[in-house]
Amino acid sequence: MKLLKHKIQAGKLNLNEDDPFELFLSSTKIRYCYYHETHKILGNSYGMVVLQDFEALTPNLLARTIETVEGGGLIVLLLHSVTSLKQLYAMNMDVHQRFRTESHQSVTCRFNERFLLSLASCNRCLVVDDQLSVLPISSKNLNVTPVAVSKELSENEKALTDLIEQLQDTQPVASLIKLCKTLDQAKALLKFIEGVSEKTLKSTVSLTASRGRGKSATLGLAVSAAIAFGYSNIFVTSPSPENLNTFFEFICKGFDALEYQEHIDYSLIRSTNPEFNKSIVRINVFREHRQTVQYIHPTDSHKLTQAELLVIDEAAAIPLPFVKSMLGPYLVYLASTINGYEGTGRSLSLKLLSQLRMQAMPAGSNKNSNNKVEPGVTSGRNLSEVTLDESIVTNQTMLLKVVVPIYSGCPPLDSCDLYYINRDTLFSYHKASEEFLQRLVALFVASHYKNSPNDLQMMSDAPAHHLFCLLAPVDPNTKAIPEILTVIQVCLEGGISKKSVTERYSKFKSASGDLIPWTVGQQYQDSDFPSLSGARIVRIASHPDYQGMGYGSRALHLLKQYYELKIPSVNEDIVEQTAITNVDDDKVHLLEESIAPRKALPPLLFKLSERPPENLDYLGVSFGLTEQLLKFWKRAGYIPVYIRQTTNDLTGEHSCIMLNTLNSSDVSEDNKWLSAYWADFRKRFINLLAYQFKKFSPSLALGVLTNSSLNVTVKDISKEELNIFFTNYDIKRLEMYSNNLVDYHLIMDLIPTLAKLYFSNQMGSTKMSAVQSAILLGIGLQHKTLDDLATDTASCYVFESSIGTKCRKPVHSKGGPKHVACSTDYDRRVRRGCKED
Repeated sequence: MKLLKHKIQAGKLNLNEDDPFELFLSSTKIRYCYYHETHKILGNSYGMVVLQDFEALTPNLLARTIETVEGGGLIVLLLHSVTSLKQLYAMNMDVHQRFRTESHQSVTCRFNERFLLSLASCNRCLVVDDQLSVLPISSKNLNVTPVAVSKELSENEKALTDLIEQLQDTQPVASLIKLCKTLDQAKALLKFIEGVSEKTLKSTVSLTASRGRGKSATLGLAVSAAIAFGYSNIFVTSPSPENLNTFFEFICKGFDALEYQEHIDYSLIRSTNPEFNKSIVRINVFREHRQTVQYIHPTDSHKLTQAELLVIDEAAAIPLPFVKSMLGPYLVYLASTINGYEGTGRSLSLKLLSQLRMQAMPAGSNKNSNNKVEPGVTSGRNLSEVTLDESIVTNQTMLLKVVVPIYSGCPPLDSCDLYYINRDTLFSYHKASEEFLQRLVALFVASHYKNSPNDLQMMSDAPAHHLFCLLAPVDPNTKAIPEILTVIQVCLEGGISKKSVTERYSKFKSASGDLIPWTVGQQYQDSDFPSLSGARIVRIASHPDYQGMGYGSRALHLLKQYYELKIPSVNEDIVEQTAITNVDDDKVHLLEESIAPRKALPPLLFKLSERPPENLDYLGVSFGLTEQLLKFWKRAGYIPVYIRQTTNDLTGEHSCIMLNTLNSSDVSEDNKWLSAYWADFRKRFINLLAYQFKKFSPSLALGVLTNSSLNVTVKDISKEELNIFFTNYDIKRLEMYSNNLVDYHLIMDLIPTLAKLYFSNQMGSTKMSAVQSAILLGIGLQHKTLDDLATDTASCYVFESSIGTKCRKPVHSKGGPKHVACSTDYDRRVRRGCKED
């Protein structure tokens, strides 16, 4: 087919008019696309989508392609010949290879079963064979009842008509608003035009909506309004120019409404890059003066120096650091999908928009829930938020549109219990289990910024993954679905053979899965650690209304007790998972087969006492390092052993791995290897604070270095060791500065050495307050100037809350002399003790 396409483009096709297939190809616009290129079609609309090679499909691909089909269109899935649809239950998908690890090889295809059952319940789905005979699974959809078309206008349509009449004398608004199809779209366009008319160069207008609400169309009309208001330099960015076809289409429709003529008033420039499929990348307007609408790649933020208006379409699909870097002293239009495939990553709403809201607050009120000043993206920006809520489509199969249920009451922590979730029952498409699954995924989506449809398949099919949930007390007399307070996804890792470890280390390559064993083992060059068995907490999510109330900590505490064998088990053997059996070809015929949810399923929830745990050595977690998350995991007893030196491309955060040993009879022997890891990690982290981790706030770095979960040995340095670091002249300078007799520049060269000794616990019983420790860390380890340290927002908060004065004063007049005095006092004691000896 691609060969025919090239012949048509080259004009070399000898068309056979008797062949309807050739006529179809020559007269129809077809977009051929590999699965790995489907990100380029986001934001486009097609009348029909054909998906083949079912084994290579993933939930991400399904969601990404299905959402591009316009109303009244077709979605066609091509399958190989099968004698029974139930053969798809056990079909080996390409993605399953990534789910297998050395210790867990058996994959159960729960996702395929639920997907097929969801198609059976879909009233817009037909399953046919190669003779186009409708199979029994879709027989109920053969008789379609016509829907009566109402001629009366709805309330929103009447309101839209009234709004258009009210603005008919206001140009260019009147001409553009007539192109809006919904009331929400019209109101959003008015908000955009309001931002354009104010000509404020520090405003952000955010538009969020589900898929298919007309965001790109609204942005296109808003840009045509900006051209009418005289804006000259307009830039638009998106993951790919192909995502902007609708956007540029509605710019042209807006120009038509404003009576602009192509080639006379404006011209379109298309990309010559074959990868962009001749997409429009620039519009030159020359009606009154030269104006341009130019596509720019998200990584080219340095080219925005002359921008007057920046449009960011599908911002959720762009890595968060790139979006932040593009905000500047110009008007910004920002649109993002909050449901559907493009909106499954919550970084935009959880991080960027929350920071913009903080910056939009009046002066003096820019504080978060902890009353701490929030560092802003760009200071002083005004934020206007618009949403399009009119529902058009639903996304039940991929759970792309889920609503967090509202609970009543806060049960006591001691009365809440942790349960093990049986995944066979959870993904069986039973009515009750489906509702429970909707609630479970809703918590993940609302509480975690990394979500994609692929996570659903990993949760269902990956053999090493398990689910636990913390439930409120359940009334045995009620049939209602229990309230989920916290849900935990756990992945069993480790148990790798020495042979595999040796082979992988020699090739400097790790296998798929087993994130913590391979990463930690390579970091410490320890060939024994990957052989230990552990559980990585992939995700933990609490109900948004109950966050900060201790339910997450309660769930972690019960999970640790479970794996420490502190919860008595009723059954001696681990419960065997029910396997999905293949259907014999001779037992059922394709045209007679009936597909329905399985019966005789095991219970959905097991008490921890009803399922014996796996034998594990540790619990671990890997997450994007933030101050709030670090405090949470430290409070649960986890120890940091690894921080990635480069940031995550999506969130701009450093990945952090923390471990917690599971206690056995010999506790001291249990913690021995973790104490050794912690000591080595602390030494590395101290040395790297002046390099890759220099941008960390002193409070975050101090949180990494301080740990109360392990008993750290404090060492008294000897006179001989002290002479290696300091001379008598150095001690004299420190004493002079501690007495306020010399300027701080005289002892700046000694601060790094003092800081390393103090944070390596080599200064005996010398203790400093949090303020002094933060100052010493910022200057001595991160090599920040006093001015940088004084303007650090995190340091300002620590200094203000502890001392109650301005940020600059403690650094120069209190913090410095105090911590130097502690050091010189320790030096005197060491030297005095050495002389007495």
